[in-house]
Amino acid sequence: MVAVSFLVAALCYFRRLHLYLGHRLKWWIGYLQRKFKRNLSVEAEVDLLSYCAREWKGEAPRAQLMRKAYEELFWRRHIKCVRQVKRDNYDALRSVLFQIFSHGLSFPSWMKDKDIVKLPEKLLFSQGCNWLQQYSFGPEKYTGSNVFGKLRKCVELLKTQWTDFSGIKDYHKRGSMCNFLFSDAILEYKLYEALKFIMLYQVTEVYEQMKMKKAIPSLFRLLFSRETSADPLSFMMNHLNSVGDTCGLEQIDMFILGYALEVKIKVLRLFKFNSRDFEVCYPEEPLRDWPEISLLTEDDLHYHIPVF
Repeated sequence: MVAVSFLVAALCYFRRLHLYLGHRLKWWIGYLQRKFKRNLSVEAEVDLLSYCAREWKGEAPRAQLMRKAYEELFWRRHIKCVRQVKRDNYDALRSVLFQIFSHGLSFPSWMKDKDIVKLPEKLLFSQGCNWLQQYSFGPEKYTGSNVFGKLRKCVELLKTQWTDFSGIKDYHKRGSMCNFLFSDAILEYKLYEALKFIMLYQVTEVYEQMKMKKAIPSLFRLLFSRETSADPLSFMMNHLNSVGDTCGLEQIDMFILGYALEVKIKVLRLFKFNSRDFEVCYPEEPLRDWPEISLLTEDDLHYHIPVF
């Protein structure tokens, strides 16, 4: 009896030990998977209608509208898949830059004539933009005398990455490089801040043209007519500094982004289905030879990438 009792106790002990070790092993496997799994900010392609069915269930009016809008994209516009983009206040910039790199688009024509790495100093020394020291890097809210050096590093990274991607002819290799780049949050952050600065530089350039009574694009006349963006400084302080922190790009910012990068940004606004505002382009009147990229949005706040 003593031997049997000892054997039963031993079996119970080893059973509990087995369960405990199994639980700990499962926890460590999950931890290592989370630690070493690439956190892609632009996810792989998924079937468009499957994504819609998963995200928009039920019979609420908005859900019904969204399902009709997605069916329109699938059957009439031949969009078969979608790439989900990380939802944060950089996602419009992320969606645009991902497509520029993945498509291997070349530099805008004006960038080919300038060393964009020197643009921060150019604004300071040639145009006297001392106020650029108040530039804020999204959630970091970094300002100060070293802002020019920090901006220079961001713009230099953008130039290097853009040069590398535009020089690669193989689509699959560009895709692999995009997956690597858009899983590095630190590099992404610098690229998006570089894009913000490029927008600010273009606003400053056009503002100088306006002061000299030169013709400027209509979108900039609209920008400068607003009290909160009457000049480059107010545009930076009231709008651009908040991008990446408390808000994303507004519609007029999308116009400026398209103008600065010389791309036609076509946005399919699903919540505006069956209206004249369902499809919009930024800018509205791009030059004929500008390449086109497409985005879709369900609310004008967050964007995803349609795949044709």
